[in-house]
Amino acid sequence: MTQAGGERPYAGWLLAEADRARLLVRFAPRYETVVAHHVTHAYDPPLLELPPEVSAEIAGLADDGAGVQVLVVRVDGRHERADGSTYHVTWSLGPERRAWESNGVLREQGWTVVEPPVPVRLEPMVFRAPGSSASE
Repeated sequence: MTQAGGERPYAGWLLAEADRARLLVRFAPRYETVVAHHVTHAYDPPLLELPPEVSAEIAGLADDGAGVQVLVVRVDGRHERADGSTYHVTWSLGPERRAWESNGVLREQGWTVVEPPVPVRLEPMVFRAPGSSASE
């Protein structure tokens, strides 16, 4: 699996490959660029520390109908991140759309609950800007 890139380092959890494959069947990507990679915990974490081990489940989904599809993740019983945004996995993107737009879609239109929630395994990871390596 390729590493997620960004302009600044961030900590989060990598979606376990077996769970990713299973979820891609259950939640078919609507747009041509399949992301389905990670859940962000925090940007610019102190000393780039790994986030803790967590229990997680897919709790909802959102799609703006214009190129951003998102799965909402409940991490240790909460879907709200410390920064006020929602834990999520950017699922798929249309042309000219970017993963960071998922936050706006969730904030502006909300999301639909998935019942029952779908347990997933997340692996703690620090993601670095393109060209550097991720550490587990």
